Amino acid sequence: MSKEKWMVILGCAVLAYAYAAGLDLWHRRKFSWRKYGAVTLCLGIAVAATWLGGLQSLVGGPMIGLFIGMLIVNLIPKPGEQFREGTTLAAKKYLNLGIVMVGATLNYTAILSAAKALPLLLVNLGVSFGVAYLAGRKALGLSSNVCTLVGGGTSICGGSAIATLASIIKAKEEEIAYAMTAIFLFDMLAALLYPYFADWMGLTAGQFAYLAGAAVNDTSSVVAAQSTYAALHPELGEFSLAITVKLVRTTLLLLVAVIFTAAAIYRETSAQEKSGSSASVGGTVLKIFPWFILAFLGTALLNTLGVLDAIPGAASFFKNGNKFLMTAALAGVGFKLQFKDLFRNGIRPILLGGVTWLAVFLSSLAFVILFAGYIA
Repeated sequence: MSKEKWMVILGCAVLAYAYAAGLDLWHRRKFSWRKYGAVTLCLGIAVAATWLGGLQSLVGGPMIGLFIGMLIVNLIPKPGEQFREGTTLAAKKYLNLGIVMVGATLNYTAILSAAKALPLLLVNLGVSFGVAYLAGRKALGLSSNVCTLVGGGTSICGGSAIATLASIIKAKEEEIAYAMTAIFLFDMLAALLYPYFADWMGLTAGQFAYLAGAAVNDTSSVVAAQSTYAALHPELGEFSLAITVKLVRTTLLLLVAVIFTAAAIYRETSAQEKSGSSASVGGTVLKIFPWFILAFLGTALLNTLGVLDAIPGAASFFKNGNKFLMTAALAGVGFKLQFKDLFRNGIRPILLGGVTWLAVFLSSLAFVILFAGYIA
């Protein structure tokens, strides 16, 4: 890794420790060596996973971090309560920090330039969640949380969407891990196959960009697919439409977050009314609303206005830092999973991920073929 990336990692580690310490002070918790040892282990795993992820373009650091965490917890004796507190802190709080930093990679001006992709992306949103709930609940008997995470991860932006929705619906760590695994497998397949499939189908560069931007989940995977396609077509020169479409898709995370937050507030309010509780709607909103979403929008606005470009190193810090913190968080998630649980309970989420991925792929392919003139 470059010196610049090492500096980003150092900065993120300082931020991670400061955030953990701040939470302890706020809640008046006593310092625990075992807890911070677990946090340190998650950050160490993130360093190793980031390095391994940089050696190739197929498997990103976050998924590698998840698998390393799973491997360690299955090889060591049962961790203590304070150790689990540390991994839980990393899993939940660092995901939110990562989402805030994702916002700093978005530029509303670039997004508006590819707003023509919105009809396809909105259709895919409905297709993904519809298929996830129908197949997941009716055919596979999965929890609504897993269906929500798989539907959101497939339709929007993989791990970032799963992390955001998990905070809103209060998903369990194992549900997050199952959804991440399901998304990862088919995301890797899409990044490998789509450039060659587009050539075989005779799709134009614009059609491929819409297909990849709308149907490949993780941003890094879209970049990998776009790079492969550009290598197959050197005459295109600078080619970035696929990643621009993906940025438009990422902004739908806000729409989905608002919808699921409203649903959570409605359920909480209804439950309080049935139980005779006198809590106000305003109090319920304050309790449930994912406030990190506002920070997400704020960092995106700062990036759009060029504020971050004026700060030396800020753009690189947010671009690389969000992946590092998410990797540390997924390492914490990995510590919640035993292999026996993954093989016993994880097969059905993976099947759901495949069905949902196929539905979004077919929806996107039909759009780029039927509306080729609109894309051009």
